[in-house]
Amino acid sequence: MRPGARWILPTPDPATVAELASALKLRPVTARVLAGRGFTNPDTARTLLKPSLAALHSPYLLAGMEAAVCRLRRAIEQKEKILIYGDYDVDGTTSIVILKKAIELAGGAADFHVPHRLRDGYGMRTEVIERAAQTGVKLVISVDTGIRATEVALAARELGIDMIITDHHLPDKELPPAVAVLNPCRPDCKYPEKILCGAGVTFKLVQALLGSLGWPPDKLERMLKSFLKLVAVATVADVVPLTGENRVIVKYGLEGLDRVHNPGLRALLEVSGLLKGHAPSAHQVAFQIAPRINAAGRMAHAVDVIRLFLTQDPAEAKTLAEQLHALNQERQQTEAEIVSRVLEQCAQHPVTDAECALVFSGVGWHRGVVGIVASRLVERFCRPVFVLSEEDGELSGSGRSIAAFHLVEALESMPELFSRFGGHKQAAGLTLSGRHLEEFRDRLNTYAAARLTPADFVPQLALDTTACFDELDDQAAGELLSLAPFGFGNPAPLLGICGVQVGSGAALLKERHLKVELRQNGRRLMMNGWNMSARQPELTAGAAIDAVMALEHDHYAERNGWGFWCGVLKDFRTTQ
Repeated sequence: MRPGARWILPTPDPATVAELASALKLRPVTARVLAGRGFTNPDTARTLLKPSLAALHSPYLLAGMEAAVCRLRRAIEQKEKILIYGDYDVDGTTSIVILKKAIELAGGAADFHVPHRLRDGYGMRTEVIERAAQTGVKLVISVDTGIRATEVALAARELGIDMIITDHHLPDKELPPAVAVLNPCRPDCKYPEKILCGAGVTFKLVQALLGSLGWPPDKLERMLKSFLKLVAVATVADVVPLTGENRVIVKYGLEGLDRVHNPGLRALLEVSGLLKGHAPSAHQVAFQIAPRINAAGRMAHAVDVIRLFLTQDPAEAKTLAEQLHALNQERQQTEAEIVSRVLEQCAQHPVTDAECALVFSGVGWHRGVVGIVASRLVERFCRPVFVLSEEDGELSGSGRSIAAFHLVEALESMPELFSRFGGHKQAAGLTLSGRHLEEFRDRLNTYAAARLTPADFVPQLALDTTACFDELDDQAAGELLSLAPFGFGNPAPLLGICGVQVGSGAALLKERHLKVELRQNGRRLMMNGWNMSARQPELTAGAAIDAVMALEHDHYAERNGWGFWCGVLKDFRTTQ
């Protein structure tokens, strides 16, 4: 978080806090955090603290599920050829693996198709369905794609192919003609969890399929837990809120990653540098595992990810995982180069307060990384950003947004500009002719200016409560860490600590991070300041500050008997 962020603090009712602390035997700081997040009922708070697999909703609450399972079971029983059609990101590739394995467990077999990001672009294509028909495919199941593929669905019907569409992106006004369309965002779908990722929707189909086989309950639960490992990775990678059903999925899925039997997944964890014997956190999935999976689709072909997760050969798995690691390094370099070019543009034409949404473009920018570049620029400018690559007079790219702005609704206000577009609130992709670029830039800015205020462009830190060092004992730390997994929609609790003194000054770690001792009322805590090296001069010995901190599980310290948690400095202000 860069300096200048606004600190926002909730003011929960003291009586509610006292009731929570008493009923659940919690430390007051934990009760304040829960109350500040709206968990004012002890029963609801107890469910949050101790989520259960029983909280997973019935898959049959999804509109179309019964028809989907019936058709899939018929295809399996009659040995029909099945094609799974996915996407090239983490969500799409893991969805293919999950569904393919489930079909095999049910006694069937399925082939798969994953598009090449640069050659094929996003979405389903009619020519793929035509080739499938020539090979005798009778059922196509889309995963993480297809909700706007009406022309493809019509072509499939004419070729005698049935389609089951599973997706989570926003639909058009009319759904594609298919045997079943599984999408919680359907207006007529009453499924309680509206913001599943694509693999989450695929998992619901798997849950219903395997549940229809008459397995003993313990076998069904064991297999579903196994699938949750990849579903959890996809849920974190796709940046859907880690609340409700998503939180249950990620909590149980991540816990299963401390004992991995799949050779590909095990090899991926190893090249990601994760500690053996410990389940990775959602943060580690987001920044160490997911980028390596995505690198295949961005820099080469996502089919390598599917091969990685399907192979039973440890040697092949190791080779594929190392290839993903190398591709991710290449991706990082390419991304940094494009960010540098964008900032050069900004140096020549500085971003002004009148620009409420930004569109950057360049000839030949690697389309596989423009979405990540857009994310970096949103962090820098705190505005919606599109980054587009121009080739032969056509521009394609991706956008990322701030919390207050819905990207797809913005694009839907000007659909005539695009040959293709889609996505959801925080992320979207599009293709348009170069002659429409300036019009798109102007109309997007006008649309954003009518809906955003200057306050939306100021980064914010939503604190959960104020606290003092004396409150942060092992019990309080354990309670606060039990709110994990932390991520989008469920961030790690942020504690405001007023009246803190810097000890001997901040030490630099690996040229990017800081380690600093903070003191308050005779208590000392060591804090890690990740990516805070630029602020080292402000943390001189004896300086008085107000600080914002979080807690994180410290497996290294725990393994050496030094305790299981540590503090993380998120922001601070000098007070003298």
